[in-house]
Amino acid sequence: MLQRTILIIDDNNELRENTAELLSLGGYKTITAENGKKGVSMILNEKPDLVVCDIMMPELDGYGVLHLVRKNPEMENIPFIFLTAKTERSDFRKGMEMGADDYLTKPFEEHELMNAIESRLKKHAVLNRKYAASVKGLSDLATDLRNNGMLSLDMSQYATESYQKKQTIHAEGKRPRYLYYLVSGKVKGIRLHEDGKEYITDLFSPGDFIGYMALLEGRNYDESAVVLEDAEVLQIPAKDFMEMIYADMAIAAQFIKIIAQNIKDKEARLLSLAYSSLRKRVAKALVEIHDKFNPGKTAAPLEISREDMAHYIGTATESLIRTISDFKSEKLIAIKEGKIIITDLERLKNLLY
Repeated sequence: MLQRTILIIDDNNELRENTAELLSLGGYKTITAENGKKGVSMILNEKPDLVVCDIMMPELDGYGVLHLVRKNPEMENIPFIFLTAKTERSDFRKGMEMGADDYLTKPFEEHELMNAIESRLKKHAVLNRKYAASVKGLSDLATDLRNNGMLSLDMSQYATESYQKKQTIHAEGKRPRYLYYLVSGKVKGIRLHEDGKEYITDLFSPGDFIGYMALLEGRNYDESAVVLEDAEVLQIPAKDFMEMIYADMAIAAQFIKIIAQNIKDKEARLLSLAYSSLRKRVAKALVEIHDKFNPGKTAAPLEISREDMAHYIGTATESLIRTISDFKSEKLIAIKEGKIIITDLERLKNLLY
């Protein structure tokens, strides 16, 4: 089994060496750096599998290390765990908004660090694995995520449905209920013009996913999918598909690579749509919570935790925090004493349309 390399960056000699010893006993290869500048150099030269980094350090703090690492294309996805003696939640939020994967407050229990490292390495392995652009690839990804506690979806529960020639799989103007995968047969995408003529917009063959654009854009179908040749179609409920997408934006990127057949421009567009949809869902939740808890009030804080808000939206806390950070930079909201205050309710509402 390949031995994983962990880099520990900490200016406290005793803590740094004790942590290295602990991880060595746990079967990891450890390397250390006593400050942020040396840590960045070691990350670029040694390419460790994961970084454990203190925040408060001279010369270059942990935030600076993370910023430089995330700017490097070769190491931008390396798992990064912050350590800090400070307990303010603002530190947690800042780290997560910058792209940290986890956060431990010193002093920490040995098992907390080991568990954090193990879970982050597993996630990193899944998100960097190559999956086939097929329903098997989608199923394999969902299975790996489920086995590592990152997703509850079980693709094996879905059966295929039989469609005969000229049957409609989904109709123009209807709300999407499923993500479809064509197992066998042929399907055409059609749109009816005002003059009643039929225009073929797309052709689907076995191995193609059908109907995902409407799901990601949160709109009705703008075309119909009609069977050209008797077909077997796997139907994945829309709710389950969106759970895959909104669980985590890194996970969303993996799913989109599969359904977009690894076409780069299409991947970028779909990921942009997923991100846009997440923004709309967060905006909608903020407006709803404001209307529920602070009706008629302005500049009143929303009395709800980030975790509860994430559960309400149905997304990962990390994805929520990054979206909130975007809203703050756009001056849609403000953060005071860790609580969200909506500063431009009308603009926030306009994000929904």
